[in-house]
Amino acid sequence: MHGTIDGFSYGMVTPLVGYVMACLGSALGLRCTVRSLSTRRARKPGWLALGAASIGCGIWTMHFIAMLGFQVRETPISYDSSLTFLSLLVAVAVVGIGVFIVGYLGTRPAPLLIAGLLTGLGVAGMHYLGMGAMRMNGQLDYSPAVVAVSVVIAVVAATAALWAAVSVRGFLASLGASAVMGVAVTGMHYTGMAAVSVRVDGTAHTAEGSSLLNVLPMLVGPLIFLVLAAAVVMFDPLLIMGDDEPRRRPAHRNGPQGGEFGEFRGNELREYGTSRIDIADVASDEVWDARESRTETLASHGGRRS
Repeated sequence: MHGTIDGFSYGMVTPLVGYVMACLGSALGLRCTVRSLSTRRARKPGWLALGAASIGCGIWTMHFIAMLGFQVRETPISYDSSLTFLSLLVAVAVVGIGVFIVGYLGTRPAPLLIAGLLTGLGVAGMHYLGMGAMRMNGQLDYSPAVVAVSVVIAVVAATAALWAAVSVRGFLASLGASAVMGVAVTGMHYTGMAAVSVRVDGTAHTAEGSSLLNVLPMLVGPLIFLVLAAAVVMFDPLLIMGDDEPRRRPAHRNGPQGGEFGEFRGNELREYGTSRIDIADVASDEVWDARESRTETLASHGGRRS
């Protein structure tokens, strides 16, 4: 027989709390990714990894907080711990792939679309893997059309999130992007839940279907991680002040080769202005610093020999 599903057994509490967690993870991920653009190359992977883990934990935590409100009147629900934590690893890993792709290759169409597709499919996979971890006296069925819609939402949301991660500048702009991402992630979750129906075994008896005690212990670790990640971001002055634009080299440092609007490096004129700074610019600035340092060192050695 068909089970009686209630996805909002605690009212709007679980959707709202889940939305807040999705926004928190997205905000931390955005700020960490932006921070990676203005740091040294050796520290870049660390900021990108922290951002990916924050987004992944935020999405995963949102999913299982929302699942606290999911009940089937005819059967209790529990969760398989191994599959549950595997879904967390999937969330962090696939978001990490996307974040590293755009973190190093930028938001050109090809890398962005590939990263968004992989990340969106991974987020959808995390959702349905988490659903597969449910244990009850029955079986879950899915509407293929609604599942397809949820996957499309996940891919679009992931692509937009990755674009925002390296394109959005400023603290308030990042908060706005995080709010939009939270809506997309929450919408993907509840679209996926709309595809679910439950066939309960005939021998099942009516029972309280609360999964609260099963899910809450699993949320402790990711929640602690998000708090620690928030502390790292809060104690970074560059992120709090919103001064997250990578800085260009002043033109006057290059003597006659520099100008008011740019500077020559080799045969290439690099223009200044208010346009967005590309990741390649930051990398080339670091190379230029190394060249300047080497030139100064050689000059000093030459002076000593003379």
